[in-house]
Amino acid sequence: MLGRCQCLCLAALSAPALLVASHNLVQNFSAPPGPSRCPPVPPTSPLNASAHPPGAPAWERGHHQPRAFDVTIITEWDLVCERGPLPALAQTLFMAGVLLGAFIFGTLSDRVGRRWVLLSSLLIVGAGGTGAALAPDFTTYCVCRTLSGIGLAGFLINYIGLSLEWVPRGARAGVVTWLSYCSTAGQLVLAGLAYSMRDWRHLQLAISVPFLAFLLSAWWVPESARWLLVQGRTKEALRNLQRVAHVNGRTAAGEGLSLEVLVQEGSYSSTGRSTGSWLGLFLSPALRRISCCLMCVSFSTNLAYFGLSMDLGSFGLNVFLVQLCFGAVDLGAKAACALALSRCGRRPVQALSLSVAGACLLASTPLPAEMLMVRLALVVLGKGFLAAASVCSYLYGGELFPTVVRQTGTGLMTVVARLGGMVAPLVLVGGQYHSVLPPLVFGVTPVLAGAAACFLPEMWDVPLMDTIEQVEERARRKGPEPVVEVVCVSHIIRSTRI
Repeated sequence: MLGRCQCLCLAALSAPALLVASHNLVQNFSAPPGPSRCPPVPPTSPLNASAHPPGAPAWERGHHQPRAFDVTIITEWDLVCERGPLPALAQTLFMAGVLLGAFIFGTLSDRVGRRWVLLSSLLIVGAGGTGAALAPDFTTYCVCRTLSGIGLAGFLINYIGLSLEWVPRGARAGVVTWLSYCSTAGQLVLAGLAYSMRDWRHLQLAISVPFLAFLLSAWWVPESARWLLVQGRTKEALRNLQRVAHVNGRTAAGEGLSLEVLVQEGSYSSTGRSTGSWLGLFLSPALRRISCCLMCVSFSTNLAYFGLSMDLGSFGLNVFLVQLCFGAVDLGAKAACALALSRCGRRPVQALSLSVAGACLLASTPLPAEMLMVRLALVVLGKGFLAAASVCSYLYGGELFPTVVRQTGTGLMTVVARLGGMVAPLVLVGGQYHSVLPPLVFGVTPVLAGAAACFLPEMWDVPLMDTIEQVEERARRKGPEPVVEVVCVSHIIRSTRI
């Protein structure tokens, strides 16, 4: 059961989480896929002069596009013919921004704390998205989208980590699932906003300006007491814990906490302080195995997930309807995932969801064009299992990494995940030459990642670990018994319901 303070923190983080998916997928509507034909001869040629009078665009749009696509970055900046690959480049640069942001903010969060990185990330996302909406040219648009991706990475890394470090073990799966539901709701909201707004600039503003307002609600979110204790900042940890206890209606329990006990706790954990480097994730055997397996899971999940999300137009149907189906299937998939995580554990859910997703996508590959709806059903089902795998990986990664390198590890997973997102458009481009390539790649990689997930340790009903030594100790035991949680933190969690 969550206390009032935890519920308020989740509410403050849920609002920006609602628009996370919008920033990932907005270019599906700002630059919708779909067919534009270039003339076989230059528009200045005498043979083509009547078809393309002076001043007319040297291309012809597909007639099946909905009217909501009348104003896009493609039509505004003529990104067709030889400039046709530029929309994919813009999406790749956004993914590169997320990659760069994860590289920067991952280690920075373990050095300076989760809260300040979270606040600065919200500011960067709001500023970058607003700048993209007001961009006078395509180059400026790409720069602002890259900046928005950098800020988005900082938010993605920290809002999950802060939530995990402030809630008891029994509520971790439910909290992460709730936050992932906010992202799913964002997909549905994006489809509605894109349908109602005829100009891509208005759509970009609608999902960017709110991030500037989210700074106000996130300002009072407390720094992780667990991180403060590991860093030896016991006075700040004591203030935060007493504040949480007061908000939760347990003021007496908070006042009963003593600095002496927290000092003892800080001295216990200080031996495991982070070096602030990704290298620390590969120096110890158990942590190295965790890092390598999670890298496979993150890369494969995002490669297939974003590949499917960017290929809405391949079904020849209304992209609004396809986007709505993709968002709706996530609702059921994530609910089933939350139930399975609380009943079956993390490892089997992670491995099974990836394997079934890959199998569904591979099964859709040989289907002929006449079986479009069957293929669509298999792809939608596969995306649902990928959504479940994504929820599990967010929770699983946050639980497997100890506090001293939790955000560094999460940052590494985000970098690898966005590498998958960057490769996805390239796979789709390859599909123009070999149509079987995208579904084959998007199907095989999740199956391989599901096999890699089988080598991860189980974290079901296991307390969060604070130091690398605790991770190694649990690996040496090779048993299901959990590591004994630090006494002080366990007492604080029980007494203040955090």
